[in-house]
Amino acid sequence: MDRTTLIRYIADTYGAAPEYPWLDLPDAFVLRHEANRKWFAVAMTVRRDRLGLPGEGTVDVVNVKCDPMMSGSYLSQPGILPAYHMNKLHWLSVLLDGTAADEDVKALLDTSFALTYPKRKNRRT
Repeated sequence: MDRTTLIRYIADTYGAAPEYPWLDLPDAFVLRHEANRKWFAVAMTVRRDRLGLPGEGTVDVVNVKCDPMMSGSYLSQPGILPAYHMNKLHWLSVLLDGTAADEDVKALLDTSFALTYPKRKNRRT
């Protein structure tokens, strides 16, 4: 999956559009829940060496929230790394260069969306 496909998939699946909150990072965007404004994904361009990847240049990634109990199994998959610039226990970085399987990217987005979804308040009647 690449950046354009990611944006289209998120719009079609979750109805969210990218927001570009950082003037100094014009390519970085966040995706939020409408109801609580929590991020469920953050996409950015990162230097390969900052991710521990070989080669020069940059790569697009999307950071997604993940249950710590599941992250270990995902980290063994190609293109999925400990989160760049986020809590590495609760977030993962996914390469948007075709290395990670599209099914894994979609599953991680679903998980992240669910984990950050607004909580229902318990009402007593």
